[in-house]
Amino acid sequence: MNFQLFAGVSVGFLVLFLGISWICWGLKKREFIKLKEKHFKENGGLLLLQQLSSHGSSMRTTKIFTAEELEKATNNYNESRVLGEGGYGTVYKGILSDDIVVAIKKSKGGALTQSDQFVNEVIILSQINHRNVVKLLGCCLETEVPLLVYEFITHGTLYEHIHKKRSSLSFELRMKIATQSAEALSHLHSSISTPIIHRDVKTANILLDYDYTAKVSDFGASRLVPSAQTDIQTLVLGTFGYLDPEYLQSNQLTEKSDVYSFGVVLVELLTSKVPVSKDRYLTSIFLASMEEDWLNQILDDDIVNEGNIETVKKVANLAKRCLRVKGEERPTMKELEEMSVTAKHPWGFNANFCGEENEYLLGSLNSDAYVVGVGGGDCSSSGLSVGTTNAYDSMKNQLQLMPYGGGR
Repeated sequence: MNFQLFAGVSVGFLVLFLGISWICWGLKKREFIKLKEKHFKENGGLLLLQQLSSHGSSMRTTKIFTAEELEKATNNYNESRVLGEGGYGTVYKGILSDDIVVAIKKSKGGALTQSDQFVNEVIILSQINHRNVVKLLGCCLETEVPLLVYEFITHGTLYEHIHKKRSSLSFELRMKIATQSAEALSHLHSSISTPIIHRDVKTANILLDYDYTAKVSDFGASRLVPSAQTDIQTLVLGTFGYLDPEYLQSNQLTEKSDVYSFGVVLVELLTSKVPVSKDRYLTSIFLASMEEDWLNQILDDDIVNEGNIETVKKVANLAKRCLRVKGEERPTMKELEEMSVTAKHPWGFNANFCGEENEYLLGSLNSDAYVVGVGGGDCSSSGLSVGTTNAYDSMKNQLQLMPYGGGR
């Protein structure tokens, strides 16, 4: 009798324990779901869904990943998977369940503007399909900070190759990269239904694939341009050394702002010098060298020789046109693209340049994984709204030191 009573009490306690455990598990699950919903809203999920719906089929290829999928892909964001870090956040190498290698950008938390930039980048990149623009595979909204998932690019950034690795990128290969970047920006400006201004064109945002194909990246600051509108009144964002002086002074953003930044990239490719060094701007030095006829003194001797010096000068003159103070006097990216495919273009580069020739001209070069949108050494992306007063004053002083006419 006592045994039956004991057994009955034990079963009762077991049922009670299982019942309480089930209730606790259910409550924890509900809390977890609510937390995911909270993160989803805070990360701009409702706005993103609204945009996805309004843009229709053009954005259906963007996948919404779960937090569990990306945790597994990065081995719970293990330090060994870190590709790079910067002002925006951290980029991890991820391996999805189908063995596809991706780059996962995890933003820093705590800023509403970063959530806005996150949604903006998803919307922008979901509408672009171009071989020279980095491909966005999807995003995750249910984590504490937003996550973006990109194709994995193997050979790092153009900035790294020019300024850190000192890899022997030949003049011809540099012009190939410049040509492909111009084609990508031209596509953004004039070949899609709603034009896009990148707003942060720089060598740190040009990635290089396994065959040194250029991939323009980091669209967090980009803006869509409504139809029949040629400029946008907006807060100045971008990177010191690449900023369009007209945009800086007027807050009027136009496609010619990207043209100016592209001009700085051309000068970087010709000189292998950083855009900003000890409060001195490369553009000011370059324009002065063009005016005073001492360009040869700032060119990179490793890529310039007697055989290509005339072509180098043509590219320098093209960069000079891009750097004119008045945007209306600069060429468009479409004009730059057309120059690159005509028989007598100033690039001095064969559009059929193949991968094997790349390897021959490069010699041996270690392959490193890419970092997307996390800045580039001394030129990490920063909005002027959070820049220092000294840096802003320095920029204004440099503008005043520019030769009259800004490179005309």
